[in-house]
Amino acid sequence: MTKPEMIIPLVSGFALTFMFMPLFIGYFRMRKQGQMIREEGPKWHEKKSGTPTMGGFVFNIAIIITAIWTSIWAKTMTPAMLILIFILFLYAVLGFWDDSIKLFKRQNEGLKAWQKLLGQIVGGLILTGVYMHEQLPLSINILGFGEVSIGILYAVFIIIWLVGFSNAVNLTDGIDGLVAGQAIIAFGAYAVVAHVQHQDDILIFCLSVIGALIAFIWFNHKPAKVFMGDMGSLALGGALATVSILLHQELSLIFIGIIFVCETASVILQVASFKLTGKRIFKMSPIHHHFEMSGWNEWKIDIVFWTIGLIFAILTLLVIL
Repeated sequence: MTKPEMIIPLVSGFALTFMFMPLFIGYFRMRKQGQMIREEGPKWHEKKSGTPTMGGFVFNIAIIITAIWTSIWAKTMTPAMLILIFILFLYAVLGFWDDSIKLFKRQNEGLKAWQKLLGQIVGGLILTGVYMHEQLPLSINILGFGEVSIGILYAVFIIIWLVGFSNAVNLTDGIDGLVAGQAIIAFGAYAVVAHVQHQDDILIFCLSVIGALIAFIWFNHKPAKVFMGDMGSLALGGALATVSILLHQELSLIFIGIIFVCETASVILQVASFKLTGKRIFKMSPIHHHFEMSGWNEWKIDIVFWTIGLIFAILTLLVIL
């Protein structure tokens, strides 16, 4: 794609989200339906209770519409694009189901853990099945330093990657703007990779996501007028993992998505430490809450975390390209 053509999915994703998000927020406010805040979270988050949620509905629709029409216009509608749209849609539906339970039952817990996990695994199985039909890679790219053959275990890897990163992004979605900003950085990094690899289909998808999230963050920064909900975070995590797989730069996501990895690791370490020793490592997990409890405001956490994510993304690109 030429540079002028790259602007089209960016502008389209942005415009659709920016135009329809106020209508979505207005509808939720009219119905007096909003997010129920976790009782285990910081006490000052209680004032956020009632904030409209499921903003992921708007930006996911914007991404799908933009990706489809731009691909048709640019004649880049490929199996890879269809896979990305399908995974985004499937994980968005799973998140919608989860968010709906919270909203309509007026509780802060949605799907049971096993139900959410089952849905995520189904997405991984479908992606694996499609990939195997095409030609399943039997090796993992080690950050540009060669490949390690793992044979049919690559199918298992796909499932672990999708489940792991959809949950990682979901865990990170705890303060205003954090996930949206970090996702822009991560998809931006993979847009560069896709451009270098001349994979215009994946490039269009990444740019569609970036445009939609730039508009979304306008409404999601502190104080948030809307939350993305599981419908947004699960879909973004699943799509991000899929992009890394389709670009055959799988392990790069550990570093490009370093914030998501650290957030997940903090939860694992916290639970393990408490069960084994009865003591907690962090004041609260995921780790963004630890910094909140330490006196950092949400904007400071956002800026620091985004800066770390951006530095790691740039360094990773320098290594793999």
